[in-house]
Amino acid sequence: MSERRLRAPAWGLATLVVCLVAGLLLGTTRGVSEGDELRAGDSPRLSDLVRAAQESADELAATRDALAAEVEDLQDRAAASDDDVAGVLDDLAVLEDPAGLVALRGPGVTVTLTDAPRDASGRYPSGASPDDLVVHQQDVQSVLNAMWAGGAEAVAMQDQRIVATSAPRCIGNTLLLHGRTYSPPYVVTALGDPARLEAALDAEPGIRLYKQYAARYQLGYTQHASDDLSVPAYTGGASAR
Repeated sequence: MSERRLRAPAWGLATLVVCLVAGLLLGTTRGVSEGDELRAGDSPRLSDLVRAAQESADELAATRDALAAEVEDLQDRAAASDDDVAGVLDDLAVLEDPAGLVALRGPGVTVTLTDAPRDASGRYPSGASPDDLVVHQQDVQSVLNAMWAGGAEAVAMQDQRIVATSAPRCIGNTLLLHGRTYSPPYVVTALGDPARLEAALDAEPGIRLYKQYAARYQLGYTQHASDDLSVPAYTGGASAR
């Protein structure tokens, strides 16, 4: 395992099922790899498990969204005739923004990470192992850590809002976030002062090390400041993973 590959520390019913499936997959991955994260060379069986879990998660997410819409409708009906219910809903509305339940727009920075390409013959660069050529969990975590350290007001990854309980995890050469799997490129968007965010990214040791590998093996790293970015609202349950 190369120096860059040292491990970094880091939704009712439908959420529980998704988390159990994800936990099973993570346990299987760790058992097969004897504690090391698997990468591009994983067995087809693991890929099949991830795909099946994703299909199950999508079905459960649709059920969750339908039930949430029913609950919201019932709450609104109750609030129309009950002042106590209306008061509670008003109190909850105040917490929506800090809980990440409101979509936001503003200035910020976007970072994109992607795996290294193979050469024209489909081979890896000379002297590189497959482990050197892919984005790892700690690389993503380094970017997220830097964003928060730089005073980010809100952060999103791919099409999902990152909240306090979010825990992006590598499974094979894909990333698991809130019950969904993603392949690179991985896009992290943070709202805040662009200058402060970029300074935090430049100072993050994990990103510096990643950039060294990017320069040597052509891993992808782009960083872009903008005056108008958007992050979606968090739509998962109370326990994100």
